Amino acid sequence: MKYITRTIWILSVVSLLTDTASEMLYPIMPIYLKSVGFSILLIGILEGVAEATAGLSKGYFGKLSDMSGKRVPFVQIGYAFSAISKPMMSVFIYPLWIFFARTIDRLGKGIRTGPRDAILSDEATPATKGKVFGFHRSMDTLGAVIGPSFALLYLYYYPQDYKTLFLIAFIPGLLAVLSSLYLKDKRSIGHKAKVSTPFFSFLKYWKVSSTEYRKVVIGLLVFTLFNSSDVFLLLKAKQEGFGDTSIIGVYIFYNLIYALFAFPIGVIADNVGLKTIFIFGLFLFAIVYFGMSVNTNLYFFFGLFFLYGVYAAATEGISKAWISNIVYEKDTATAIGTFSALQSICTMLASSLTGLIWFQFNATAALLTTATVTLFVIVYFLTFPKPTIITNGTK
Repeated sequence: MKYITRTIWILSVVSLLTDTASEMLYPIMPIYLKSVGFSILLIGILEGVAEATAGLSKGYFGKLSDMSGKRVPFVQIGYAFSAISKPMMSVFIYPLWIFFARTIDRLGKGIRTGPRDAILSDEATPATKGKVFGFHRSMDTLGAVIGPSFALLYLYYYPQDYKTLFLIAFIPGLLAVLSSLYLKDKRSIGHKAKVSTPFFSFLKYWKVSSTEYRKVVIGLLVFTLFNSSDVFLLLKAKQEGFGDTSIIGVYIFYNLIYALFAFPIGVIADNVGLKTIFIFGLFLFAIVYFGMSVNTNLYFFFGLFFLYGVYAAATEGISKAWISNIVYEKDTATAIGTFSALQSICTMLASSLTGLIWFQFNATAALLTTATVTLFVIVYFLTFPKPTIITNGTK
């Protein structure tokens, strides 16, 4: 475990605490918003604006981090924004205020994502990227187990006391911010050029990036375009007879599997190849969606969500590790930020597309479409030659 440095530990603990706070509220967010007068349409607009803010800002702040030569300030500010947004949601219930608070939360994610992943990349070598990103994802996702579990327990004893839960969520968020103060920038990694950085300047990176980077990202984005929100899988389970408690339970189960497998899969990825493990994850994803489309057995759903957890462990951190290995160190935050920004846009479109197919036809058609497209993406990645790993600024 010597490759898990002090900095990686701190970042992982910060992510765990932040995800605990965020995921504590994730299952009850729509319920809370409806309780304070939000319509389904307004909830959709709120989430769309929030995710668009997070997505586009990931590219901008990733570029800004590379230009300034700094990582840590972006990480600290990003986590601070997410922390303060939690109590803000419960203080006032006016729609404009809630829009502001939710946007602050997602802006925090946008500010920190590229610089944080760049720090993880800087702390690793090409031979340990899978382990490092896998360990971080494992700790991060552990928060997605702790958070909803606490929420489920709290609401069992205090039903519908949503406002207090938002205030409680501030505690792990604050601890995350305090933990981030132990992070230090090792050295300047950018050229500190005193030039303006327009909001969409990160898109210029696409033109100057390597052919390999563009080919990898195109494949990832096509997959993302058909990889809709997890809500649709939970909705399918609900449709087949799962109760509300069971839905939260299976969501916790999925995150637990994800957390348990992310690190060991990262270790395996460093030995057999990041691309190989990513393709394996896509194969599991296709199996899950094919299975979900025809399954009506409640027990079988748990088996599918088990595979879904393994899929997430084999793709989420691995994709960023893969990207960080094929770009120059000085561009890491920009490269990951640009990918994350485009990915966020595709994610929004994916849920709309899946919802449209579900509405026009049925759940089976929506899930089968996603599974089929995933098989084509697998074939696309199988045609790739062995990745060219960039080390210390050279190929």
